[in-house]
Amino acid sequence: MSANTTAPADATPAEPKPGSRIPKLPFWAQILGGLVLGVLLGWLARSQDLSWLVTTLDKIGSIFVQLLKLAVAPLVFFAILVSITNLRKVNNAARLASRTLLWFMITSLIAVAIGLVIGLVTNPGAGTGLTPKDGGKPDHAGSWLDFLTGIVPTDVITPFTELNVLQIVFMAVVAGIAILQVGEKAKPILTLSESILELLQKALWWVIKLAPIGTIGLIGYAIATYGWDLISKYATFTADIYVGCALVMFVVYPTLLATVAKLSPLQFFKGAWPAIQLAFVSRSSVGTMPLTQKVTERLGVPKEYASFSVPFGATTKMDGCAAIYPAIAAIFVAQIFDIDLSVGDYLLIAFVSVVGSAATAGLTGATVMLTLTLSTLGLPMEGVGLLLAIDPILDMMRTATNVAGQVVVPVIVSARERILDRDAYDNATSSPVDEPQPVALSAAA
Repeated sequence: MSANTTAPADATPAEPKPGSRIPKLPFWAQILGGLVLGVLLGWLARSQDLSWLVTTLDKIGSIFVQLLKLAVAPLVFFAILVSITNLRKVNNAARLASRTLLWFMITSLIAVAIGLVIGLVTNPGAGTGLTPKDGGKPDHAGSWLDFLTGIVPTDVITPFTELNVLQIVFMAVVAGIAILQVGEKAKPILTLSESILELLQKALWWVIKLAPIGTIGLIGYAIATYGWDLISKYATFTADIYVGCALVMFVVYPTLLATVAKLSPLQFFKGAWPAIQLAFVSRSSVGTMPLTQKVTERLGVPKEYASFSVPFGATTKMDGCAAIYPAIAAIFVAQIFDIDLSVGDYLLIAFVSVVGSAATAGLTGATVMLTLTLSTLGLPMEGVGLLLAIDPILDMMRTATNVAGQVVVPVIVSARERILDRDAYDNATSSPVDEPQPVALSAAA
């Protein structure tokens, strides 16, 4: 963890002297306050039919998400590019990269298995009162052909203007490898990339500071628009997603930490909680990425490795959106359309979840992943329309699970490779996280 020249990040604030400023409210308390106020304002707007309040909440939430998305394209490009070049500073870089990918796949398989079991036990599509007529085909449906051919962009501008994160990642990986191959002559480009990344992180950190206000708008608008009536139609499905994500986040991850990494799960949540709670309200893995990297480093993961694993995970590691959700959603859609799924279909769901998770690309929502799953199984695309209304409510828990997984895997890999700073891990707290240092700089003050 980077040192702070004014005060240690985990230091206990001194008691305020008479006349001094009141200690700043912790970030987690600000987020909690935003959640409570958002729910109250959303309930008030819906119960009293206050259209002006609904519009205000919508604008507040939309502006916050728009600010997060504004930095997504350049942030992903430069974070991935610099993370590739940072691997040269890490011993056994290839081994670390392969172990990271392996644990991404292992945890995804566990998550999709949990999703399938929950879906088969609870029958989320039964008794909803929904029919195939309630659904509608999405404007765009994902397919394996689109997924594979869509990796390579036709030009260097369109992926940024259309926010095609998968293509941006492809270009960033190619550019990073090219810089490594060119060597010293490419150093000015690398230095410029590091500087741009630092600027982007600084700007995005300002947006993150607005998360409590954004929370009021996002939660308030969701309650005012959807209310409890809509949620009741999807009660079993909604509960399945939340229970599945909770099992992965609070049972699977702690079990792996305790048994595989020999680490305290409680310490993990102490250190990682700021990123998890921001992911819950922002619904964006990429938008949370600077904070995710900061808490990962605070848990003792070396900066050079974290600067690779976190951006990589933010665009490919989606246990909530790409494993639990499509597994339960596929069963839900099949039951609504009265289609029986075979054992082979369930295996296909697992395959799509592990291999196709990059299709979600860290953006808000998992519609692309759902359409990819349904098309692979041959299920009607109208099923997507059935789930769009409830998606914002589900996406909060899904994204929180995504980000928790993006932190836990680097911690496990670091522990097993004996590069984890266990003193930093054991002393991690849930105190406010300082503003992140640049991803690219390995020798920050």
